[in-house]
Amino acid sequence: MINRVVLVGRLTKNPELRYTPNGVAVASFTIAVNRPFSNQQGDRETDFIPVVVWRRQAENAANFLTKGSLAGVDGRIQTRNYENNEGRRVYITEVIADSVQFLEPKGTRHADENDFGNGAPAPSNGNNGFGSQSGNRPNTNANNNNNQNAPSFEDPFANDSKPIDISDDDLPF
Repeated sequence: MINRVVLVGRLTKNPELRYTPNGVAVASFTIAVNRPFSNQQGDRETDFIPVVVWRRQAENAANFLTKGSLAGVDGRIQTRNYENNEGRRVYITEVIADSVQFLEPKGTRHADENDFGNGAPAPSNGNNGFGSQSGNRPNTNANNNNNQNAPSFEDPFANDSKPIDISDDDLPF
């Protein structure tokens, strides 16, 4: 039998980090995932999926992910239940994450902070914000040269002849 889930979406709020009585870290958050089709009104619907992650991955998620962060989650679906104060049985279905991937560089603007709407990440001159396009050649995309009112996105690695200074504090592991 197979129980495997792979999701890519944006966090709806900052992860909530707690510790068990034995000192094991556990973080929970909700990830918003757009459905791949539109409804009859032409709108895309979104699923809000609860995620739970344990141990070191939980601490990393709490330290490095924030509301709006793009994240990939690999895990399994789990259903639990309990009896509430009114005596009713409550069922909760959530994803127990084996792995949480940070899909944006630290400090990247999130979709809810720009004017691109519909949860899509901001355009980045065709290179997704990572590395230079082809050596030191300038981007020759005609759209970038003709539209003076478009926001400009600078390549943070444009000076690729110099070493990149990264502190161990900036690494999520």
